[in-house]
Amino acid sequence: MKHLNKLIVAALLCAGFTSQAQNADHPWAVTIGANAVDTKISSTSNFSNRLGGYFNVKDQWNILPSVSYLNVARHLGDGFSFGLTGSVNKIDKFVLTEAMGYEVVNPGDLTYYGIDAEVKYSFKDLLKFKVVDPFLLIGGGYTFMGDASAGTVNGGLGFNFWFTENIALTVQSTYKHSFDDTRTPDVDVASHMQHFAGIRFQFGGKDTDGDGILDKYDECPEVAGLAEFNGCPDTDGDGIPDHLDECPTEAGLPELNGCPDTDGDGIADHLDACPDVFGLKEFKGCPDTDGDGTPDHLDECPEVAGPKENKGCPWPDRDGDGVFDHLDQCPDVAGPASNKGCPEIKEEQVKQMNEYGKTILFNTGKFTFQESSYKVLDNIAKIMSEYPNAKFHIAGHTDSTGSDKINIPLSENRANAVKVYLIEKGIDAKRLTSEGFGSSKPIDSNKTVKGRELNRRVEIQLVK
Repeated sequence: MKHLNKLIVAALLCAGFTSQAQNADHPWAVTIGANAVDTKISSTSNFSNRLGGYFNVKDQWNILPSVSYLNVARHLGDGFSFGLTGSVNKIDKFVLTEAMGYEVVNPGDLTYYGIDAEVKYSFKDLLKFKVVDPFLLIGGGYTFMGDASAGTVNGGLGFNFWFTENIALTVQSTYKHSFDDTRTPDVDVASHMQHFAGIRFQFGGKDTDGDGILDKYDECPEVAGLAEFNGCPDTDGDGIPDHLDECPTEAGLPELNGCPDTDGDGIADHLDACPDVFGLKEFKGCPDTDGDGTPDHLDECPEVAGPKENKGCPWPDRDGDGVFDHLDQCPDVAGPASNKGCPEIKEEQVKQMNEYGKTILFNTGKFTFQESSYKVLDNIAKIMSEYPNAKFHIAGHTDSTGSDKINIPLSENRANAVKVYLIEKGIDAKRLTSEGFGSSKPIDSNKTVKGRELNRRVEIQLVK
């Protein structure tokens, strides 16, 4: 027993020089267990005698009650593997020659050491039932039996019974034919059978992330994962591996590439501007309650349809004339759309202003008003204020008394005086223009007093 550690180390060193792999996934295999040596070799043709002798464990087998052998192997490919076996035993049952009646004797507790090389062929890949793995072997080695030692040629068969992918129970029987066999203890090494039973461990396949899936099969070899995803993780447990999951830390739906959809509108939360409210794709998952084309979160009037330009709210119409305030030039006064929301001045009112204009009296030769004219001017201003978008042209006229050099400036000043007064009464200056025509546009004869009186006038014209 004191040499067992030496044998184990030697076998491991020798195995380290082999160059093949145990199999495609696990390059190495180590088997440890117990061995038995049976020195009885029968040449009888009676099969039952041979079989009986094989199982005569109590009377013929030499067994150490401890771990007594180590095998290290690497695969050669296509079911073949190469291995080295180191074994130790003690021979206290030695079977003499057949001529001596197979007498079992104690040769003096001979120490047994064996170092053997072997090539195995496994039938596992040829069988459907992978749990039982039969194999054949051939090889050779060197055996020490007491003070004797000799080379042997070996052949045998065995079975691996796999508990897991990497662990099996191995049983094996090997015939070792000695080249120095006179069956004399301590003088030569007798040909014999050696039986093995042990636990086999396969290992050596590279598994960088330690998830039990070899790198060659692992789609995510540097991150521990699950077998059902070929070694890739599924952090959120939604059934979609992280490398295919757009939201690997949040459980989601396959149709949304692993992302959640809280409101169930078919738009993943990370793309949904309103993830907690069912919405429409055209609005990035936000609703449009009033259907006006402005989503609720941007709609200042989400329950009342309105144009986008007014943030989803209807345009105001303070005067209720059907023309929205932003288009209504008279938002506080009702008027038709044809006049931009402002009331339309009627011909009668224009005529009325012109009648007022005829009664505007100026001081002689001046453009200042007589006192009685202010009431007339106020009436004109009142009519104009009722039509806030109407524009007017004020025309000043004189009779033919005097020259144009005097009359034209006088008519201009008088027309402008009316304009200035109306502006002072609140009429927008942009609505008024004025012009003087002197005596060039009489409406009656300047030969009579009455005619000249009619020609001295101010006319109010509606500008269209």
